[in-house]
Amino acid sequence: MTEEQILEAIGKVEVREGIQRTIKSYALRSNVMDDAQRRIVLDNYERYCTTFSEGLIDPRTLFKDPAKPVIVEIGFGMGSSTQVIAKERDGFNYLCLEVYLVGFVKLLRDVSKLELDNIRLMRFNAVDVLQRMIADSSVQGFHIFFPDPWPKKKHHKRRLIQPDFVSLLSRKLVKGGYIYMVTDWREYAEWSMEIFSQEPLLSDPYGKGVYAPPVPWRPTTKFEKKGLEKDYEISELWFERV
Repeated sequence: MTEEQILEAIGKVEVREGIQRTIKSYALRSNVMDDAQRRIVLDNYERYCTTFSEGLIDPRTLFKDPAKPVIVEIGFGMGSSTQVIAKERDGFNYLCLEVYLVGFVKLLRDVSKLELDNIRLMRFNAVDVLQRMIADSSVQGFHIFFPDPWPKKKHHKRRLIQPDFVSLLSRKLVKGGYIYMVTDWREYAEWSMEIFSQEPLLSDPYGKGVYAPPVPWRPTTKFEKKGLEKDYEISELWFERV
């Protein structure tokens, strides 16, 4: 890819042509890189990133070792837990979606230093990627760690976890695949638990309405520690495709 193509690929984060936009769960901040960030992207994009394209694919084909099942992480933030999980659970490939440029560039830098070939980053809206690019029954698991809770009632429509979105995730999973969500906002956990529980393609292996125990391979991030210091309750939800 040329420099212009790479910069264009990470500059566009959603499909706009020909469709009516739905309510987004994010609000974009800066879309500008400094010279150092630009260099990180140009030097590492082709090895560790994936460009959005129309047409359904098996996501395993995006990776150096396509025999490994694929985990999709939606909204990896600064990517601190992402790289730890990918390094320690290297029997999986990880397609990591994030729209925030600072976090995208930081994880790209870290992944390149660690030479983690089981990670592919994409700066694009997750709904568009899943609807238009990822085939049904092709994903082993979804990680959704600390999505924005949009706590004000008037903003609840902007929450990522909605019935249509959960239905979309469920269709992309292989049988036995999982959705793993973590939040430190109790009301959002209850909201999500109700939506997940109503999806006919999913089951809760811990019992209806029961939260999952802490998963030992998920590291505690600085963000999570700050929440714990404020006495926020961490809720973990784990649902599986039937």
